[in-house]
Amino acid sequence: MKKFVFFKIIVVLLCNTALSWGQTEPETIKLPENKFQDYFYEALKQKAIENYDKAIVALESCLKIDNNNPTVYHEIGRNYLAQKDYKNAYTSFEKANSLDPKNKWFLIGMYDVDYATKDYTDAVKIINKLIPLDSKFKEDLTSLYMNTGEFDKALALINELNETVGKSERRENYKLQILSQGKFQDAEITNLVDQINKNPKVEENYISLIYLYSKKDDLEKVLETARKLEREIPNSEWAQVSLFKNYLVANESEKAIKAMNIVLGSTKIDSKIKHRIFNEFLIYVNTHPEFTADLDKAISYFDTDPNVNVAKEIGKFYHNKKQWKAAEKYYELGLKKSTNPDVESTLLLMDVYKQSSEFDKMAKMASDMSELFPAQPQFYFYAGLAYNQLKQFKKAKDTLEIGMDYVVEDVTLEINYNIQLGEAYNGLGDMNKKVFYFSKADQLLKKQK
Repeated sequence: MKKFVFFKIIVVLLCNTALSWGQTEPETIKLPENKFQDYFYEALKQKAIENYDKAIVALESCLKIDNNNPTVYHEIGRNYLAQKDYKNAYTSFEKANSLDPKNKWFLIGMYDVDYATKDYTDAVKIINKLIPLDSKFKEDLTSLYMNTGEFDKALALINELNETVGKSERRENYKLQILSQGKFQDAEITNLVDQINKNPKVEENYISLIYLYSKKDDLEKVLETARKLEREIPNSEWAQVSLFKNYLVANESEKAIKAMNIVLGSTKIDSKIKHRIFNEFLIYVNTHPEFTADLDKAISYFDTDPNVNVAKEIGKFYHNKKQWKAAEKYYELGLKKSTNPDVESTLLLMDVYKQSSEFDKMAKMASDMSELFPAQPQFYFYAGLAYNQLKQFKKAKDTLEIGMDYVVEDVTLEINYNIQLGEAYNGLGDMNKKVFYFSKADQLLKKQK
């Protein structure tokens, strides 16, 4: 932020005083003129070697000769400031300013004191007096507004400076801080809409507006803004968001796929938008399966996404539609892409194996997972179910009896365990145990009702 302003002062005596001396005989003016200069230069010398008290004494002697000289008061203020005597420093700078309100350096002295004492509220008042004398202090005002928490004024000033002098990294960082608070986003949206209307060929404003609409989850406004961008700047990556939707509606599949790939491959476009585009294409492929290969290719764009396993989500999509083969394909792909064992995906896949009667696959996967997660009862259950279906009843019994010990407060799973144990004992020819486990399952079912 702002650094203290120090400057090398040149002694300038008041014009009126100099003129009056010029109208007097040399013998009568020699002593006071030399005395004033002697005291002033002595003050400068003492300040240079950091003898601030002696410098102030010399300057006070100057005031006895000319007590309305703003330069002397300013120098006194600088010496007090160097001593961190902020109260006297401010008073001295203030006196200099009252004698010469148009001299920006006297106001800068007051500002230096305010900044050193963190009196940002008074600093705002001083800077507002400085700005008519030197507009560059608007930069300081943005920082002061951030310190005083006047974020609405800071945002308005940042937008003004962005438009008049161009953007700066510091201001953009301030803007990000302000816009992280939702209540200021509407004002920025209004500003960006105005900027787009004034300068429709500036892509950055569209992107910022799309980002804010995305933060508010207003995807309709996102698409509306993207459509306007597409009209004004057709080669923009963001414009492809709008074009993709239009191509799908028009059933121009190849163009839609091309637009989608540009969006998914872009480093500029928000991940929420990418997922929205991808989901729309997934729905499209469900009725146009000839583009499944393009869907599979599109998944690769999300390989580094730490938040969403896209292949797994596609598996769920087809699972809900009871399209078992498609669900199986994408669950398996999702598990390959996962760096760690994914319990949820595995259980979903085993349910798909059950629905499609792929009991060999189920038995192997459930057995492997029960070794990785020995306290997870569902893996033992799926392994036992698969072994029963494969008529490996001894394996089924042994696996289910181990897994039963881990069933805790899950009545539905306990019922299914008892049914499968009954099936295993039935296959082994032990009718007593068969009846026992089926009866237990029946009792639990009645309790559930």
